[in-house]
Amino acid sequence: MTVRAALPRLVLGLALAGAMVWVALNRDRVDPALIESLIRDLGLWAPLAHVVLFAVATVLFVPGAILGLAGGALFGPLWGAILNLIGATLGATAAFLAARYLAADWVRRKAGARLDRLISGVEAEGWRFVAFVRLVPLFPFNLLNYALGLTRIPVTHYIFASLVCMAPGTLAYAWLGHAGREALAGNDAAIRSGLIALGLLATMAFLPRLVSPLAWEPGVSVDRGGRACSSA
Repeated sequence: MTVRAALPRLVLGLALAGAMVWVALNRDRVDPALIESLIRDLGLWAPLAHVVLFAVATVLFVPGAILGLAGGALFGPLWGAILNLIGATLGATAAFLAARYLAADWVRRKAGARLDRLISGVEAEGWRFVAFVRLVPLFPFNLLNYALGLTRIPVTHYIFASLVCMAPGTLAYAWLGHAGREALAGNDAAIRSGLIALGLLATMAFLPRLVSPLAWEPGVSVDRGGRACSSA
């Protein structure tokens, strides 16, 4: 590869690295109220701005819960979930492509030994394994986006599995954000909706404790129905 051909990748890599360092050093300055205010001031451009901001945040390892809650508070549970899902999918795809074509060595160091297990799972099950780890968060979400870029799964299969299987989580965060806004406005009925959303998130957070011992045992894989099974 010539210097001229490698230059765009080098510039992109430096930009991503610089942005990640800035976020790591200034994480305490990420103010959800300020983000919400800035997005609302954009008027008709607010949905697009929210999607772009969500995508960039996903690439830069910013916790998606912040913008997921903001999406529900700003745009309601349905449109908030849709916008959150679009932004999360775009960001996850960007991280996937960056790992595959730009930052493979960095991702290998970051993922460590877990990467080999992830690659083995994808090679055995393809998009079904991607769907499984999206629904059961055995990997940190942002790192998973990059790690999957080092597998041989086609990008279209990755996008489809991610889009479908990230939907429950994005809906729960959007609903929780909407319920929080309604509760602050004095709507007592919103508390019930918020509790339902919290219950869904708690269930998703607890799933790895039930599945992880099976999913990563030697000789155990995920079957076509998404269940853990022994290959012995």
